Amino acid sequence: MLYVMALSPQAKEKLQDAIDKYLREKILLAAEAISRSAFEKINDNDVILVYGCSSLVNRTLCDAHVKKGQAFRVIVVDSRPRLEGRETLRRLVRKGIHCTYVMINAISYVLPEVSKVLLGAHALLANGSVMSRVGTSQIALVSKAYNVPVLVCCETYKFCERVQTDSFVSNELDDPDDLIVLRKGQAQLGGWAENKSLRLLNLVYDVTPPDLVDLVITDLGMIPCTSVPVVLRVKNVDQ
Repeated sequence: MLYVMALSPQAKEKLQDAIDKYLREKILLAAEAISRSAFEKINDNDVILVYGCSSLVNRTLCDAHVKKGQAFRVIVVDSRPRLEGRETLRRLVRKGIHCTYVMINAISYVLPEVSKVLLGAHALLANGSVMSRVGTSQIALVSKAYNVPVLVCCETYKFCERVQTDSFVSNELDDPDDLIVLRKGQAQLGGWAENKSLRLLNLVYDVTPPDLVDLVITDLGMIPCTSVPVVLRVKNVDQ
């Protein structure tokens, strides 16, 4: 912050222009390109399963419905404690898309009617693993068992050189109190912090192995997870 304040007005203007250019090219235009590629994968009468709330996935579905006029149904899968799927449900229903809302423990019951799974990502690791909201790997695993293709939408600025095979070496911890469910105004685990033999673990992300993902839709096109190192090399050369 002090470094930015010490910059000359001309340097600040150049910095602002560079930031604006990055936002426009790597985020806004990238999202538009991904949406354009992804909704080509959506056909009439498809049943698409989504999980949580991904702005990229939401945009793709809305564009496919509004711009292409395709008739499809969306199954929104949600999980506690964040219940982010409710926001996805609100956005899609507002656009007139026919939706079904279920919790993550019911995915094995709805997957037989699903034609494809569309997921977002927080990062794509160098070994091809997908880091996303906790529960994503479970969705991908069960989808694989039912032979349902899993498509991941991810901008290339989220590609990173880190390698991770599980969710425990590196992760983000959320508030453990969020796991406490109130029933009739009472929290059955209200005094958990005083119990030395009990610990609540509220993980934010999980890691999905590349063999559970059929295709990654990026602003550079559609690629397999194994192509992440190639994209990273190209990015390093461009820089």
